[in-house]
Amino acid sequence: MTDISANALLDSLFDGVYCVDEERRIIYWNKAAERITGYTASEVIGSRCSDNILRHIDNCGNELCIGMCPLFATLQDGKSREAAVYAHHKAGHRVPVQVRTAPILDENGVMTSVVEIFTDNANQVQMVQELEKLRRDAFNDPLTGVGNRRYGEIALDSMTYEWRMHSVAFGLLFVDVDHFKKVNDRWGHDVGDEVLKMVAQTIRNVVRGLDIVARWGGEEFIVIVPQATPEILSSLGERIRATVQHCFIMKGAEKVEVTVSIGGAVASDDDSPASIVGKADAQMYYSKRHGRSRVTIHQ
Repeated sequence: MTDISANALLDSLFDGVYCVDEERRIIYWNKAAERITGYTASEVIGSRCSDNILRHIDNCGNELCIGMCPLFATLQDGKSREAAVYAHHKAGHRVPVQVRTAPILDENGVMTSVVEIFTDNANQVQMVQELEKLRRDAFNDPLTGVGNRRYGEIALDSMTYEWRMHSVAFGLLFVDVDHFKKVNDRWGHDVGDEVLKMVAQTIRNVVRGLDIVARWGGEEFIVIVPQATPEILSSLGERIRATVQHCFIMKGAEKVEVTVSIGGAVASDDDSPASIVGKADAQMYYSKRHGRSRVTIHQ
């Protein structure tokens, strides 16, 4: 195959291809490399990749040309490499690319240059981002931003399994907004929605980092508490109750305030997800019957 036909073949590829000699001087740059980076062959051929034209960075923002360059490493040891990086586009922005480097050997097996092939990952990154958004949408309550019931059910199933298989203790708090119907009747559903968002955000701000918050339905929320004891549940429930009690929304000159009633239970040997929810729910109703704005934990 002649050099001309080889270049034509490389120019027909969707992936960017460029080659450097032993001094890291760019000696070849195909059409796809021009398209992906914005740099034409005439702008880069003859320059050194160590001049940092592409300025590859990793996912943490580290400049690879300073000391972690896959291409330079291949020049040093003759081994092929692959990495996901961000290349610098001539227009200034970053382009996500998958790079693969490989040595080019002469007929005696001596390395004379290195080729880097890079694939534009922009569509793949966009797809991953869209899938992540779909995942969030599938498991997030759109009104309050906390997990939805499905998310809570999956988390409960997982925690129950860990409890049965590995004795990893957990507990559940069941939180219900007191007199929520009166809020809707007096102020309307828009204000009611604001109250739910206020309560959800307050719960999320009060719980520990490892705790899981989900909207169970209507004005009900659950908090799944890993490594729980009755004392931990009681303390956390009381913090939620007291903090919500001091929250309010201003409507004109009036405050819209609510309280919450909370029930809790620690998982026992024979509990299922449904049974522990039932226990915590029963304790929540006990709190309702005994004055509301209180915390009751199953003993």
